[in-house]
Amino acid sequence: MSKNFSWPVRVYFEDTDVGGVVYYANYLKYLERARSEWLRALGFDQGALMAETGLGFAVRSISAEYLKPARLDDELTVIARVEAHGRVQVVFDQRIERADDTLLTAKVRIACMDLKRGKAAPMPQDIYEQFEQLT
Repeated sequence: MSKNFSWPVRVYFEDTDVGGVVYYANYLKYLERARSEWLRALGFDQGALMAETGLGFAVRSISAEYLKPARLDDELTVIARVEAHGRVQVVFDQRIERADDTLLTAKVRIACMDLKRGKAAPMPQDIYEQFEQLT
């Protein structure tokens, strides 16, 4: 099992400003998609998780460094790696690349949440064990 997960993203017109540069908030969407697709690749459906357990994942904090702009039609790779984890939280080290250029680096802290109570809760054991193998 690879400790890094990568997800391809193409920049569409809707992602950019009038100058053809990706709007800064859209990078956060790209990071989210890569984390979601990684969970899916590990066999975890977030919709089923919410329906069956009442648990979900929410971003608790993010620190991002915007290094270079992405532009219309660029082919990007979004990379995610588990840096640390506990029973309730996971810290991801993520980056967005275009060929050999790193465009963005980010640390994203995710918390498992009891959606009904709106409070942090331990993640399911099977997901925790997957993160254990990836750290």
